[in-house]
Amino acid sequence: MATEIKAPVFPESVADGTIATWHKQPGEAVSRDEVICDIETDKVVLEVVAPADGTIVAIIKNEGDTVLSAEVIAQFEEGAVSGAAATEAVQGEAKVEQAAANTQAGAAPVVERAQQVQDQAPAVRKALTETGIAAADVAGTGRGGRITKEDVANHQTKPAAAVAPLSVAVGERIEKRVPMTRLRKRVAERLLAATQETAMLTTFNEVNMKPIMEMRAQYKDAFEKRHGARLGFMSFFVKAATEALKRYPAVNASIDGDDIVYHGYYDIGVAVSSDRGLVVPVLRDTDRMNYAEVENGIRDYAYKARDGKLGIEDMTGGTFTITNGGTFGSLLSTPILNTPQTAILGMHKIQERPMAVNGQVEILPMMYLALSYDHRLIDGKEAVGFLVTIKELLEEPAKLILDL
Repeated sequence: MATEIKAPVFPESVADGTIATWHKQPGEAVSRDEVICDIETDKVVLEVVAPADGTIVAIIKNEGDTVLSAEVIAQFEEGAVSGAAATEAVQGEAKVEQAAANTQAGAAPVVERAQQVQDQAPAVRKALTETGIAAADVAGTGRGGRITKEDVANHQTKPAAAVAPLSVAVGERIEKRVPMTRLRKRVAERLLAATQETAMLTTFNEVNMKPIMEMRAQYKDAFEKRHGARLGFMSFFVKAATEALKRYPAVNASIDGDDIVYHGYYDIGVAVSSDRGLVVPVLRDTDRMNYAEVENGIRDYAYKARDGKLGIEDMTGGTFTITNGGTFGSLLSTPILNTPQTAILGMHKIQERPMAVNGQVEILPMMYLALSYDHRLIDGKEAVGFLVTIKELLEEPAKLILDL
């Protein structure tokens, strides 16, 4: 007897989603808890898993269709696979195996390679779109012959086969139009709203990173051995920002209508780059976390972002945000507010520069800091004081560690 497979129950902040990928087709056998479908929302990609061992009977919502919370998306039959379906599944697996073998021999027919790419994840589709590579030209090495990001990257590095040149008229300019992902559209809406609905202003300062770099060089091996975490710069910034937020509560507050909401806790969002765009998972209660917990938390979020495993609960809330443009080489930028938060700290590239120190010129590793803030709530005096506090704590990390 067929049963219904439904979309997950979306949180209140998520109105609907889009079917991104069906990993299984009607007639294919599936195992309990095997991922059969990805649903993309404006915040995360949600996975739908098989409720038991059985077979997909029918797909009701196709790729690209909009689905609501708990809406039926497919019909499923629990139990052993029927004879016809089993034969089809076995034949499909045999084709995938044969295609992989042919690919290794350098002679995989196009029709067999196409069999390998019936279920592409969102990250793979993005990679294919950006590179302009046809899915049928890539040999999939993932489970069931599915294409992985690495397959696309490896395909790019392979020597080009001798093929007839593409006939393009001289002077012709090619364009390609692709729809925005739900996440990208949501990010665009939020960024536009932040610039239009807040009195955003940015103040700058610079910090001498030499003391932290020396401390890190001295203790990083012992730190990693004891805590199993790599000692990076971000934990120093998170802890310094947390201390500064304690001293300047308005920077940790938000505006709700005509009210100011002062938060008695410190939940700091850390911007992480992913294949789907920039996401901001939140470290909870950073005032109670030690440096190892901060580093482990950021590392775990980075892995989850890479694998598309970030949940909505990982990214909701947050009272303050830190973004690090220096990862990509940015020397200076003006970060945009992550509303309804009223401030965001921008880190940048560490650049060696000649600096005047006690009347002498020294070459020091300097970093520009940028604090964008909502001037409706935060005055310039508070914003500058907040940023100077972070600067002082980073340049004298002993004060930060000793809570001075």
